[in-house]
Parts: sequence; structure tokens; C-alpha cells
Amino acid sequence: MTAAVREIRAEPVEMDLPPSELGEGPVWLEDRDELAFVDIQRGLIELLAVATSHVRTIAVGEMVGSFAPTRSGDLVAAVATGFVLVDLSTGRTRRLATLERLDPTIRMNDGKADPWGRFWAGTMGIDKRPGAGTLYCLEPDLHVRVVVAPVTISNGLDWTDDRRTMFYVDTPTQRVDRFDLEGDGLDLRNRRTFASLRPDQGAPDGLTLDASGGLWLALWGGFEVACYGPSGVVEARIPVPAGHVTSCAFGGPDLADLYITTAFAELSDAERAAQPLAGRLFHCRPGPRGRLANRFDDSGLTPGSAG
Repeated sequence: MTAAVREIRAEPVEMDLPPSELGEGPVWLEDRDELAFVDIQRGLIELLAVATSHVRTIAVGEMVGSFAPTRSGDLVAAVATGFVLVDLSTGRTRRLATLERLDPTIRMNDGKADPWGRFWAGTMGIDKRPGAGTLYCLEPDLHVRVVVAPVTISNGLDWTDDRRTMFYVDTPTQRVDRFDLEGDGLDLRNRRTFASLRPDQGAPDGLTLDASGGLWLALWGGFEVACYGPSGVVEARIPVPAGHVTSCAFGGPDLADLYITTAFAELSDAERAAQPLAGRLFHCRPGPRGRLANRFDDSGLTPGSAG
């Protein structure tokens, strides 16, 4: 007998911030009690102090696809031309690495730090053309490694606590894939399907794992976040009153709050009128707790060491 799928209610987060054109990449910053996320095309990193609902905005100066906290308390971000360090005190950025051959019609997309202290981020063609993207890994010594190529829309990824599995989404495949990891996590093997979706369910976007091994997947065009158990079966759904659901992350003092980003990009005027909450940040408490975000190892960086 198939277990019933739980349905969880999400509510918009009240804050003094206009809707995001392309909200993405939420990350809980536990040292600051802030939920940070990006508005990709506007080149913004938004920092929400959840206790007060105050939002501070950092303008990066170019499109920013994703970021991760660093061990020193700043952010490393994937921007249109490469990777930068973002000083959270001043909002200033410092170049870490430039992707010299990056086509101007390609931009950075989703990314995360891994358990070893590296930052992974992938690219996509702005026109979504097949095979234009690459999944990169920025190492602590600022070497940039190509990990998976070609891809079309490099998207959500996360690692299990035992460091033996990485989940990854290339959106047009309509799949969440899993890799076996060897050694220090750079040897990806045995790529296989963890979960697949029909087109009418939406397209897989950002994802996060909870502390129990559940995988929470945002569905672009699907009006929801779906939770998959370790066997790849849907166990819970979070309906969202915005079609373009982009990503999700656990946060809050007890890591039991799930924050969900959405977008109004690519909606027609009629669709925007029918979805007045598109681009808003949503929130719920689904039951499981999350995990603290991995941090990029910036301990070897010194003033002037950036490329």
C-alpha cells in the first residue's frame, strides 16, 4: 500500500522588499541569523534578518547566480564572469577567479559549497541552448576545475553527510541524478537517475537535503516543492502560489524552517496578473530539520591573493 503524500502549507514572508525577478539560491547564515538569497538578473544579494524582517541588499555589479558562506564569515559568489569574494560588512567584492573563455551569452546559475570547503557552481546559456553549460568547482587555492560538461542548465546540487553521494540537476533532463563519490569528492562515478519528472509536473530546479536524508526539490513551472525520500519516492508536497519555484533551504534558529524562492521572470502579463505573489519568498515548517550550509575554505586567502 502506498503511503499518503503529506501536503504542507507555505506562506509568503512579510518583508519590505519588492518581488524578485529571478530569486534563487537561499542560504541560512547561522552566524548572522539571516536568510540570504540572490536576484540573479538584477545582480543582487538580499540578506533578510528574520527576527526583524529588515532586508539589506548588496549590489554585486553583474549577474550573480549563487553564493556560499565562507569560513571567515563572508560570501563567495558565482557571477557572470567568474568568482568573487563578497565582504558582508562593506558590500565590496574582490575578484577570485575569472573564466577567461566564458561566452557573454552564458551566465552562472546555481551553486553550493561542498563538505571539503570547495565552491561548486554551474552555467547555462541565457537562451537555454543545449550543451552550453558547465559545472565548475572553485578550490580553496582558487584553481577552477571543470567537473561535469556539457550540461544545458546546471542547477541544484547537494551532498550527503557521509560524503559518499552528490545529487545534481541538469534541468532539461527532467531528472535528479546522483553520483557516487570517491576520495576527496572530486571523483564522480556511476551517474544514475534518483528521480524523474513528467513535463506536466514542472522542471527540476534548486534542491536541498534535510538531516534525515529527504531531498526537497523546487519545481520550475510546477507551483510546488516536492520532498523525496531516500528511495526516490515523493513523500510530501508544498504547494506554492507562484509557478516558477526556484529553490529552497532550511534555516531559522532550529533549522526547522524551510524558505522557498520564486521568480516572475518569463511570466506573461496575464500569468503575472494571475500570480500576484510570484517573486516572493515563502516559508513553512515541514517537520524535518535541515543542516548548516557548507562553507568555502577561504583560510588561505590573504589581501592581494585574489586573481
